[in-house]
Amino acid sequence: MACCGGCLCCQCCCNEGETRTPEELTILGETREDEDEILPRKDYESLDYDRCINEPFLEVLEGLDNKVKCTGLFVDFFVWLFTQLKFSLVGQSVEECSENGCLALSLLELLALNMVFVFISSVLVLIEPVAAGSGIPEIKSYLNGVKIPGIVRLRTFICKVTGVLFAVAGGLFVGKEGPMIHSGAIVGAGLPQFQSITFKKIRFHFPYFRSDRDKRDFVSAGAAAGVAAAFGAPIGGTLFSLEEGSSFWNQALTWKVLFCSMSATFTLNFFRSGINFNKWGSFQLPGLLNFGEFKCVDGDKTCHLWTAVDLAFFVLMGVAGGLLGALFNCINKRLAKYRMRNVHPKARFIRLLESLLVCMVTTLVIFVASVTLGECRDLVSTNNNTSTQEVNSTIRRFFCYNNTYNDMATLFFNPQEVAIHQLFHQNATFSPVTLLLFFVLYFFLSCWTYGVSVPSGLFVPSLLCGASLGRLVANVLKMASVGTGHTNFHMQIYSGTFALIGAAAFLGGVVRMTISLTVILIESTNEITYGLPIMITLMVAKWTGDFFNKGIYDIHIHLKGVPLLEWETEVEMDKLTASDIMEPNLTYVYPHTRIQSLVSILRTTVYHAFPVVTENRDNEKEFMKGNILISNNIRFKVQHDMYCSSIELQRFDHKMVHVPYPNLYPDQSPSEEWTLEERFRPLTFHGLILRSQLVNLLIRGVCYAENQSSASQPRLSHSEMTEDYPRFPDIHDLDLALLNPRMIVDVTPYMNPCPYTVSPNTCVSQVFNLFRTMGLRHLPVVNAVGEIVGIITRHNLTHEFLVAKLRQHYITI
Repeated sequence: MACCGGCLCCQCCCNEGETRTPEELTILGETREDEDEILPRKDYESLDYDRCINEPFLEVLEGLDNKVKCTGLFVDFFVWLFTQLKFSLVGQSVEECSENGCLALSLLELLALNMVFVFISSVLVLIEPVAAGSGIPEIKSYLNGVKIPGIVRLRTFICKVTGVLFAVAGGLFVGKEGPMIHSGAIVGAGLPQFQSITFKKIRFHFPYFRSDRDKRDFVSAGAAAGVAAAFGAPIGGTLFSLEEGSSFWNQALTWKVLFCSMSATFTLNFFRSGINFNKWGSFQLPGLLNFGEFKCVDGDKTCHLWTAVDLAFFVLMGVAGGLLGALFNCINKRLAKYRMRNVHPKARFIRLLESLLVCMVTTLVIFVASVTLGECRDLVSTNNNTSTQEVNSTIRRFFCYNNTYNDMATLFFNPQEVAIHQLFHQNATFSPVTLLLFFVLYFFLSCWTYGVSVPSGLFVPSLLCGASLGRLVANVLKMASVGTGHTNFHMQIYSGTFALIGAAAFLGGVVRMTISLTVILIESTNEITYGLPIMITLMVAKWTGDFFNKGIYDIHIHLKGVPLLEWETEVEMDKLTASDIMEPNLTYVYPHTRIQSLVSILRTTVYHAFPVVTENRDNEKEFMKGNILISNNIRFKVQHDMYCSSIELQRFDHKMVHVPYPNLYPDQSPSEEWTLEERFRPLTFHGLILRSQLVNLLIRGVCYAENQSSASQPRLSHSEMTEDYPRFPDIHDLDLALLNPRMIVDVTPYMNPCPYTVSPNTCVSQVFNLFRTMGLRHLPVVNAVGEIVGIITRHNLTHEFLVAKLRQHYITI
């Protein structure tokens, strides 16, 4: 059955009003004005994670016996190279122009470099639009069972990896960690296939892993490896794939994904340690983003990273992080809707101009804020984790002299990872006004940037926003403690801890992750004592944010109209049964069908699976005995569907062994002559046959003549059936001149004779759980005597469709 896209959410997340979706309006017979349609509708194809236990697959089972992270290194190296080149040139120019009065020239240099980098990144996205953004919503949708075109292609990988390094080097407030997850998923999806759609010459005969189910497991492992390489957190990567990514999991997959994540972490660590420190095998740099270790100054026995008193402030910071995250998501949702209405429908170069506009504004803000809003602060001694040389290489002295530095320029004119490290560890002070202004500017600019036509991640910008906010809270508490004389309460404030908690609170409020994000931050800091405060902060941030809207990734999934299935349905949905939500209008095939009929139905329908049926009990007995029952056409169990016929088909009618509808003539529509009893005659269900399987049978000439036995039909192996995965040929690619329409196809060896089925009286929650946990694409509804009465697809289980059916149920009552 065709899988339709889910309804799009049309209300702002800050003011969720009760509105009726397009599905509800269609079901209830209401109309809607065109201007009320906020976002475009889009259909997505489902993935089939259920195994087809047909005869070729059983033959494979009987024949069985008991017998990446160079991508991260590439991105990290070139981002560092371009960023250092840019900041060294511009920094030297600013130092010289501060005396000569030519700051405009320095600004033009910075603006030119940034716009060239962003231009290249945006052009790559125009080549492959699905490479825009972080890719996490798309990978989450894929692992949920929705196929988004081009999401795991090699061309997407190339545009994503190259585009993100230019986007980050171009000064945009984006991170490279999110695209790393997408890149890892693409590697996991493509590498086991040993072939490429983009480069057609890359094609090796490898008959294994040729199903959506196997590909899903590799995508899960690839996404986990991307997280592990980005943060140096293999366990966190595994939990990320389990919590945020994968919708289907099994115990055997756990250790495989963990091993993949460990391999990714240590591979990246090995090369980065050798390249950066010339100490191959020292494993000093576990991930692309390294937070460093949080330690007190040696010899200070009274120092504590955090105390029980701090937990109260951590909870409040979690509330603040949830509120700010909800505000961030709400603003970004409005911007995304505006882009979908006013930018995306226009010519592609408009998207390029938007990216350049964001780049120009960001560059101007960075330069002006650093020059005019920064304060000259004294450079105090460093802690035991940061050497004096490292501090001197990262501070910026714009217009500051006499052993002072510009705190605003130090945050803006450094790579994002360096700025985070400064907020976490550097003892050098930052003015509260500077931290507040930095947070506000970074908040709104990163919110505006996420969604433009460049590869962009949200992890690093969110961490940097939250870290500046946490450092601001620490500064305020220190001043309050000193000003009020409450030092007798032994309230010690470790600024790095508050910066880390602030980063966790804001990131949790934006993405709404809990378990995996906790472990990622613990592994990144290498400090297990932070486990409890981080977990409490993330839980509070998630609960607070969920009160207003969903996480940023879920919001973008719904905006794109992806029919994502949540973990469970609402309790009131159990008022509905399978018969209430199923599609009763079936297009079905008989066990033995003429080629003319198969071609007709495949060319006139878009369904991806067809029930294999016989029409009464007598026929079922004949079918079970192996006798030949031939149908000249695939029947439609629907009043208004198209019925295909031809003059040649009329010539075949007198040779049929069984004529199910004797009153039907080729020149008449089924709705004209069929009675209600004829239209909905009982259909005994025998299995499901996929569209791709039918097309494969026709292309390979799997058929037999009507004067022969079905045993004379050629047999295909399992590898031949799956050879063209994942790009199966289309029916329109079939050369009809090579086919004999009088030939008959026996579909029974290739159908799935034992798919999951449900009773018409099954509660919706049970239907949903079966469909969701098994990763199904089609779920037949079969009554007590084995007759198929309908079929359920992903579209029938989306939240919007269920709400519409529930309202219809209330109206009927």
